[in-house]
Amino acid sequence: MKIATIETYDLACPLGRSFGWSQGWIEQRNTTLVKITTDNGLMGWGEGAASDIINNLLAPLLIGQNPIDRAGLWERMFHALYNGNNAVGLAGSAVSALDIALWDLAGKAANLPIYALLGGKIRDQVAVYATGLYYTEGEFPDRLLNEARSYVEQGFKGMKTKVGGLSLKEDIARIRALRKAIGPDVCLMIDANEAYNATTAIRLGRELADLDLVWFEEPVNAQDLDAYLEVKAALPMAIAGGENLRTRYEFKPYLTQRAYDIVQPDIMHCGGLTEMARICAMANTCGIQVNPHVWGSPVMIAATLHLAATLPPCPPARNTQPYLQEPVMEFDRTPSVIREELCAVPFGQQDSYVRLPEGPGLGIEIDEEVVQRLSK
Repeated sequence: MKIATIETYDLACPLGRSFGWSQGWIEQRNTTLVKITTDNGLMGWGEGAASDIINNLLAPLLIGQNPIDRAGLWERMFHALYNGNNAVGLAGSAVSALDIALWDLAGKAANLPIYALLGGKIRDQVAVYATGLYYTEGEFPDRLLNEARSYVEQGFKGMKTKVGGLSLKEDIARIRALRKAIGPDVCLMIDANEAYNATTAIRLGRELADLDLVWFEEPVNAQDLDAYLEVKAALPMAIAGGENLRTRYEFKPYLTQRAYDIVQPDIMHCGGLTEMARICAMANTCGIQVNPHVWGSPVMIAATLHLAATLPPCPPARNTQPYLQEPVMEFDRTPSVIREELCAVPFGQQDSYVRLPEGPGLGIEIDEEVVQRLSK
């Protein structure tokens, strides 16, 4: 079996209502899919970014190769980027897309789900929390608080909102109102998307310290290791980050110096299943919880579920719990036609858990008519 063709699809869907995060406003949802087809007709799907890098640099390295040799093909792609220090940013996302597609192909060839290829599952379902509660025009308080209450009604045991897009005073008022609306028993997390310096992040964290926040995500610049260490030493809540890092080499100092309490690698950016498994093993060895970052289509959701199902508790415990020892996965609830229509049956949650796909490979069926319709 050999790789015959590699095709990329840049997908986009406009939003009926734009929404804001810590660094700007989102008018549409975007992602890049890749389809690898073999000479015997098997197809594997991946998700990432940088279709130009995939088409012009990496695809020629894979055409004609055996797709089962995932580790060797990962090294081939990485080596093409390594010496120029290009295995970061968009190039890392390109490698991720191809790697996920290769794992999908391998599972289909073996008629096994990806989690089985990874060594087998530890859990049949993965705990999730709702990501939403973004900034919208005229949101506060009614729209924001009604959204939060709806997540509680849907059975979510946790949810995450943004800070950093408004003044400290305004964001503090939003978070206090959210905690009051959802009650003390629902986990609440905040995400600054790198909006602050260490001093401001510490100030905000101390103002909110009485609200029992589970974690403070990306409080400072993703590349500022010293700032992470400073914030982590000063605040009582867990500090999380890592969604913007690529490969184990970028993660290494943050893990070995324990700059994070929780690390959040993103499977469509950090190097795909192959590299994220390595990062997760490093994190577990360092005693750092892995709660994957997820923001994309059913392809990356499925890939993340398969890997999360194999992650050992951190640390082992007699009665492991989400947010304490068990991985907890982000479950995006913002509007996305890509997420909801790419597969006939979108992923859903029950009681704040998502069950694993059981079919071969990723275990999902991509609607190629939808792919064509949403391609730019």
